Amino acid sequence: MITSQNLTKTYGSQTVLNIDHLEIPKGQSFGLVGNNGAGKTTFFSLLLDLIQPTTGSIVNNEVQVDASEAWKPFTSAFIDETFLIGYLTPEEYFYFIGELRGQSKADVDELLSGFEDFFHGEILGQKKYLRDLSKGNQKKAGIVASFIGHPEVIILDEPFANLDPTTQIRLKSIIRDLAQNREVTVLVSSHDLIHVTEVCERIVVLNKGDIVKDIQTSAETLKELESFFGG
Repeated sequence: MITSQNLTKTYGSQTVLNIDHLEIPKGQSFGLVGNNGAGKTTFFSLLLDLIQPTTGSIVNNEVQVDASEAWKPFTSAFIDETFLIGYLTPEEYFYFIGELRGQSKADVDELLSGFEDFFHGEILGQKKYLRDLSKGNQKKAGIVASFIGHPEVIILDEPFANLDPTTQIRLKSIIRDLAQNREVTVLVSSHDLIHVTEVCERIVVLNKGDIVKDIQTSAETLKELESFFGG
């Protein structure tokens, strides 16, 4: 589904990402972990054509992402609050994304109805602009917006950050449900080793831009990761 080949990103003399080869098959729940500056967000930004690679390429479902926009209809993401439109209400934003993805208001409303517990009464019907919501509630809105339109690839960068414990538990359940549908490829980055091992069947560890571990998640994975980062 997703293949990276000879992929590097360099700023001046500093190489922040260096991935010789990486394949993520369709339907996999894929976790990306690493310390600050490891290259996680850089990889996702390259995958979304937000920045250009220095060398190499990423192919998403047979489409080279920096050469064509044909990957966009089946790929969605929430990286950070810059993906939102602050002067819209959540409802206006959801309908706007729905229109972009060929969904009617009824389609969007049907999807939103399945996330009432996740929203916890703090998103819809509040008559607030997205910019006026808390960081956690902005994240909730952005994450759910990434599900609109039945995407085949969903990319979530640090989705658990700024969420309260109850919402983190609900989000883990949501991601696991997505991963059970083998038609959806879910990519998650996180600093939280517990969360990522609970929701991802495969975890890749980045260190200073290089892949240093590629693990199929098992009962021993958390201990292995803790040992690696504990040094």
